[in-house]
Amino acid sequence: MKAHVSSILLGVQDMDRAKRFYVEGLGWKVKHDYGISVFFESDGGSLVGFYGREGLAGQVGTSPEGSGFSGLVLTYVVRSQERVDEVMAEAEKAGATILKPAGALPWGGYGGSFADLDGYIWSLGYSAQGKDQPYAE
Repeated sequence: MKAHVSSILLGVQDMDRAKRFYVEGLGWKVKHDYGISVFFESDGGSLVGFYGREGLAGQVGTSPEGSGFSGLVLTYVVRSQERVDEVMAEAEKAGATILKPAGALPWGGYGGSFADLDGYIWSLGYSAQGKDQPYAE
């Protein structure tokens, strides 16, 4: 198996609410809307999409029930501290819960984190230290 993720599917409780958050709140563009699933323009990265939480759990053979930290964090690396602040503000305005306000990180970078409306955690970061980073923009 290669170190590659073909797509990231997030199981959501309310498809319309999730679409509004990402499209209207964060400016994502829908690539395919199949009703039971939605996929977004990837801008060169892994394909990201939503699927109804119960349906997605059924597809992978698990229960849709769950709470607390799942061990999954989605990262978004940008090229400036200012962009971290802008994305955090966009997310908060769209209804995200700020988990850790943007600020200096122990390892020398700058970042913060938020949870979307379904509780998925996004970690935003910037570091002037590395030149070969997986920049999202």
